[in-house]
Amino acid sequence: MRAYSTDLKERLVRAVTEGQPMREAARRFGVAVTTVKRAVVQQRETGSLERKPILGRPRAIRSEHDAALRARLEAAPRCDGAAHRARGMNSGSDLGKDAPYPSGLLGADRLSPIPRVRWRPDPHA
Repeated sequence: MRAYSTDLKERLVRAVTEGQPMREAARRFGVAVTTVKRAVVQQRETGSLERKPILGRPRAIRSEHDAALRARLEAAPRCDGAAHRARGMNSGSDLGKDAPYPSGLLGADRLSPIPRVRWRPDPHA
């Protein structure tokens, strides 16, 4: 889904409130009819067309752990989480035992990926 600017959504709502059908407004501005409907409903329900906050689960790493993790990774950039734990790097006072090791901060791009094999039926069977 594409995030549209507040200005575009304001123009969409203005066109509809001036009497233009939603389909024509969508065609005129090059968006889907659903986008026009959502903008009109958002304006009606909230009184604003500002972007909504992105929903999702909270970060796995708390901000106080972020700097300490980055410092450790700079000290041993080619280690993965298991190697850090084997070196006893998971029990420092700056992080604590329960600090997570997300792959994004562990240099997962330097590790070889695990090949994923998808099962397919044998065409000759």
